[in-house]
Amino acid sequence: MTSYAAPAARPRRAVNIAVWTVQILLGLFFVGVAVPKFLPFFEAPPAFAEAGLGMAFIWFVGACELAGGVGLLVPRLSGAAAIGLTALMVGATVMNLWVLPGSASNAVMSGTLAVVFALLARYRAPYTRALPATFRR
Repeated sequence: MTSYAAPAARPRRAVNIAVWTVQILLGLFFVGVAVPKFLPFFEAPPAFAEAGLGMAFIWFVGACELAGGVGLLVPRLSGAAAIGLTALMVGATVMNLWVLPGSASNAVMSGTLAVVFALLARYRAPYTRALPATFRR
């Protein structure tokens, strides 16, 4: 009886395609979420004002989202971007749980994204380790 096993490279290639698909979708999502924060008609949500957070905080978060979203789309920066977005989502989860009351569903979403970004960062660790050598050239 002959067994036909798939080549070893196939699953790795499929995982790489899946990871890039997730990265592209999340990268475009975060760019799309960040851009409106810099438009003149954007207003901070009332809960932010109640928590003492103004537009400067919104712009900071928007800049982090924009940098992370673009970084996910650039292979060399994808690991570092995933690390940054993990930190941003952990911060968002903390904010949603303790600073902005009534945002439990938002905390679940940001917590889930934190886990996804942590997994992306782990998968893209070789890019992150190689990044300092890029600047030494």
